[in-house]
Amino acid sequence: MAERSRAAVDVADTSGDEPLAAEADQADQSTADGADQNPERDTEQDEAQGNSGTESPAAPGAPAPPELHSGHKLARRYRLEECVTRLDGFSSWRAVDEKLRRAVGVHILPADHSRARSVLAAARSSALLGDPRFVQVLDAVEENDLVYVVHEWLPDAIELTTLLASGPLEPHDAYQMAHQISAAMAAAHREGLAHLRLSPNAVLRTSSGQWRIRGLAVNAALRGIASDTPQRADTEAIGALLYAALTQRWPYENDAYGLAGLPKAIGLIAPDQVRAGIHRGLSELSMRALVNDGATASRHESPCTTPEELVKAISEMPRIRPPEPTFTAPPEYQRTTYQQGSYGRQAPRPGDTQPVPPPPPPLQSRTGKALKWAVSALLIAALGLGSWQLADALLEQNDKPDDADQTQTTDSGDKGNGDAPKPVRPIKIAGAQEYVAKGSPQATDEVPHTYDGDPSTTWRTKSFVDGPKMNPAFKPGVGIVYDFGSEREVKAADLGLLFSGDHTAVTLYATDSMSSSVPVTSMKELGSTTTSGNSAEIKVDKPVASRYVLVWFTALPYASGDEFSSAGYKQAVTELKFTG
Repeated sequence: MAERSRAAVDVADTSGDEPLAAEADQADQSTADGADQNPERDTEQDEAQGNSGTESPAAPGAPAPPELHSGHKLARRYRLEECVTRLDGFSSWRAVDEKLRRAVGVHILPADHSRARSVLAAARSSALLGDPRFVQVLDAVEENDLVYVVHEWLPDAIELTTLLASGPLEPHDAYQMAHQISAAMAAAHREGLAHLRLSPNAVLRTSSGQWRIRGLAVNAALRGIASDTPQRADTEAIGALLYAALTQRWPYENDAYGLAGLPKAIGLIAPDQVRAGIHRGLSELSMRALVNDGATASRHESPCTTPEELVKAISEMPRIRPPEPTFTAPPEYQRTTYQQGSYGRQAPRPGDTQPVPPPPPPLQSRTGKALKWAVSALLIAALGLGSWQLADALLEQNDKPDDADQTQTTDSGDKGNGDAPKPVRPIKIAGAQEYVAKGSPQATDEVPHTYDGDPSTTWRTKSFVDGPKMNPAFKPGVGIVYDFGSEREVKAADLGLLFSGDHTAVTLYATDSMSSSVPVTSMKELGSTTTSGNSAEIKVDKPVASRYVLVWFTALPYASGDEFSSAGYKQAVTELKFTG
């Protein structure tokens, strides 16, 4: 059957009222972030639960889903294209944002739905997090007796379920997945947000290799799921994901997500007992996270009950490197009959010894002898001239008095020190942090990427609706304060930028500290520039000694959407260097 793209958040599970455990997720239907999914597989899963098609029966007493159709517009902006899920009084759609001309996903509920308030609250909390490791909530609105949540649509994302269909992941890929998912969930829990619906359908890998999580807080709210121990529930789910990635088996008795469960009556066994050759450290890590039924690693390490503990356990492991690329030897050179000097000749038979042509005889003619004498005479003349010049230079040096030589050396040295400009040297950066004049930060964890010497890593701003000049009422600017460790005179700054276009405006300021409480108006401006390209150079006319320098963006170019942010006015710094 032909494949079709699905929406961005996992919403089709018929087991929504059960607590987060593997058995509650068996029939999880994915409406993936643009990831292809086979409708035939959906049908088989529904039939396994006694359903048919992509619709699941609504819970008793639940409001009927809104009567909507393809082509309907929400807020005169979001045009519904395809309904991918109808479940328990709400529906999920693939839609088009006509204002920004991009695909989005939309969940729609009646305003009087029993979960409408909790869905709105969960969506708005998730949107405030702004972590690019999660599929972003773009809008959450109550309008015309409807509540709808708009989220990203990732056309290049592939869900973990699809990746595992062809076999287990390589150890490096499984390590990266566990590390990135654990770190993302630890950051979410620090803000008081839990997922409670982590499954192979909720984890996506983009074309760049980044792992992203969909449905943070929203999926659980859509189904009315709650937990007294949310951190433990999410940690156990990460352990199940790692177990499945290593073994291509679901770590419970029942089959789920296209994966076979473990044999019945044997209990939960370590991954390296399911398949040979599994990385021992990853096997033990998954067992430490699967604290259900008291399962622990074989060496009896303490179980991990929070994503933060799981991140710490991963950081203590030896880093798993990616596999070495396979080298394919070039084809053996084949001699043909069309080599130079052999065209038209019969090819030699293998094993025959070919006669080596003798070298040409030396010049024996009258012209050759004359040429040899001429060359010899030129060499003798050149040697004589060189010897005469060398002797003359030595005699001239001996005739000069020592005092004159010393005086001349001293004078020329003084003159050189007075007229030569000071050399321009790079300034080493000791540290940096974001400067937040108003609103929320951009990407605090990515600040070191601007001076790590690797242009492939970036610090990115968020995507803004207004531009190129930033709206002072909402966000007067974005930037980073750099610390040199001691006072240094800055003469210039060179910035590598990811996005070109009309236009980027950036200014350098000298400031007294790295604190964002110091207003920009009290800082001393060093220089500014405006560019439409991928680089910017700011020259300082009058260098000022300062330990801290602010790089301040007040205008950003328009760029299309990518895997990190939606289309809008945004910029990213690939590498920054100061000279003084």
